[in-house]
Amino acid sequence: MKYIILVLLCLASSIVLGQDVIEKSEKKSDSIPLGKKTKPINPKSKMQNDSITLTIEDYKIISFARDTTYLDTTLTIQKEYKYNYLREDDFELMPFSNIGQAYNELGVNFERVTSYPNLGVIAKDRKYLEKEQINYYNVATPMTELFFKTTLEEGQLLDANLAFNTSRRLNFSIGYIGFRSFGKYNDTQIESGNFITTTNYLSKNGRYALRAHIAAQNISSEENGGLVEKEEQFESGDEDFINRPRVDVYLDDADNKILGKRYYFDHTYKLVRKQLDSTRFEKTSLSIGHSFDYETKYYQFVQTASDTLFGDAILSSINDKAVLKTFYNEVNAEFYNRTLGRLTGGVNVYNYDYYFNSRFIEADGTIIPNRLNGTEFGIVGKYAKRIGEFDFNADLKYNLSGELAGNLFNASASYSINENNKLRFSIHTSSRMPNFNYLLYQSEYLNYNWDNSSVFEKERTSSLKGELLSKVWGNLMVKYSNLDNYTYFSPVSEEEITDGLNNAFIKPLQEGNAISHLKVKYEKEFKVGMFALNNTLMYQNVIQDTQVLNVPQLVTRNTLYFSSDVFKKAMYLQTGITFKYFSSYNMNGYNPILGEFYVQNKEELGGYPLLDFFINARIKQTRIYLKAEHFNASFSGRDYYSAPNYPYRDFVIRFGLVWNFFS
Repeated sequence: MKYIILVLLCLASSIVLGQDVIEKSEKKSDSIPLGKKTKPINPKSKMQNDSITLTIEDYKIISFARDTTYLDTTLTIQKEYKYNYLREDDFELMPFSNIGQAYNELGVNFERVTSYPNLGVIAKDRKYLEKEQINYYNVATPMTELFFKTTLEEGQLLDANLAFNTSRRLNFSIGYIGFRSFGKYNDTQIESGNFITTTNYLSKNGRYALRAHIAAQNISSEENGGLVEKEEQFESGDEDFINRPRVDVYLDDADNKILGKRYYFDHTYKLVRKQLDSTRFEKTSLSIGHSFDYETKYYQFVQTASDTLFGDAILSSINDKAVLKTFYNEVNAEFYNRTLGRLTGGVNVYNYDYYFNSRFIEADGTIIPNRLNGTEFGIVGKYAKRIGEFDFNADLKYNLSGELAGNLFNASASYSINENNKLRFSIHTSSRMPNFNYLLYQSEYLNYNWDNSSVFEKERTSSLKGELLSKVWGNLMVKYSNLDNYTYFSPVSEEEITDGLNNAFIKPLQEGNAISHLKVKYEKEFKVGMFALNNTLMYQNVIQDTQVLNVPQLVTRNTLYFSSDVFKKAMYLQTGITFKYFSSYNMNGYNPILGEFYVQNKEELGGYPLLDFFINARIKQTRIYLKAEHFNASFSGRDYYSAPNYPYRDFVIRFGLVWNFFS
């Protein structure tokens, strides 16, 4: 397989080197030409022999919220931060030793995206793409993006996506993310696959629009339960255990897996469409729409032989499987007027079926059911209006019947003071039941069986956020959140549990008292010639009666880097050092049966620096990345953990590249 990949890399690189440079203008809003000549886009043009120059604006990327961006092949420090397994800035995350293994949270956000609970397994499913994370494309010619990065020991990460069309009105994309990493420690191998295909269509008269996608995804992980002798074999720096497979771990026969399939589409038809005279902009329109979402998803934990680490078990072998099937339909109508704004209203129906394959009967005869299912009805509403430099958006979801959902309301307002400064304010309120694995769970392990569906109350969240986005002063965000009925996993009677057995007594709990959380985040870059210092600083404070929400008070990331054109501007080079630090705190523990983090207040971790050295380069449309990760591991103290008993990765050098080509 590795030889095939190398051949593909060589072939693709030869194609890339034949492409012209795409650069994003920082001073002008005018589009930059690709330098590739094609026939005129207008099929009715009589000048078929004429040619035009394509630009980056001819390659559109459309988000679920219908925000449109353009292909960007520039090399920036933000691209460096996003060049990872998740392909997003992981400033507020702390990865485990192996790539994709799990991510502890350094910063928390409580805004709900949907008004219904999820399956759960939050520690394991960050690479599971939800429908709100799927992008659609509108391209002038076929466009390919290939992402490659080395992993740890055996394996690789390859993300390939092809966008194309049969006409300017009908576009398709097909992509696959294949990942495997063996890991440095025993029994930490991770594999995942994400297959995504999309289509979007707009009729010739602009009245009918459709978009759809199919997603098939799986994430498989070996679980080792953490280190057995962390002081002697890890923290001591003993040379006998620098070879990490020699380090003893708790488990050698446990695996968990997430698998899901989703079918989604939405379409609209404009009943009334009135355009302004001599322009293509609408003055008034009335549309009807329909969206459909069907998804099946399951989580499975398998172990060859039960282990006392998790308490007593019913059977000698473990095979726990939770399944969630959901079906969502929404019908809506949208009225738009250039003066009044855009108003949408609709109704929806949500059907869910969450189940296990057997019922559990406790020693006292209490029966824990194996299924939660039902149908819920609700209403939705949206409003958007722009007046000059002022933007206002609001959306509402309200449940009319059913036990799971409550309400969800978002509102935001932004104002552009001038071209360099912008203010934005937003408010969020929501209520819904906790995720399904908090409400009902069944396992071969006796302590992992519960039914809280009639005990737990709906979690209520409210937050207020203010932002200043300034090219001169930097970006400042202040957010205050209030939580009621906060739900979490934790060992019961933790003070009576001996070390190493916390996982045997994990239960879902709900905090009856209110919790307040303050987050302040500041970002600013300073430039002097070819040198720059990029800074991100986050402060958090929690007010709570019981210590159930643990976060570091301070998190900082500072990158000093150099950027310049070299070799007569044939290459753009970027190199520097990134320093990341977070203050010590009671870092959440990790439970492999549930694939979740749990609250622990016995051990403080953190307070150590993480230093990375990187060299990045851009040649035409190819971006090349080389990084020495955590190069200070051997001389700054071996106390770097991602969770209790789970160390962060040692010093490692990894490389890869991202490139686009067109045809």
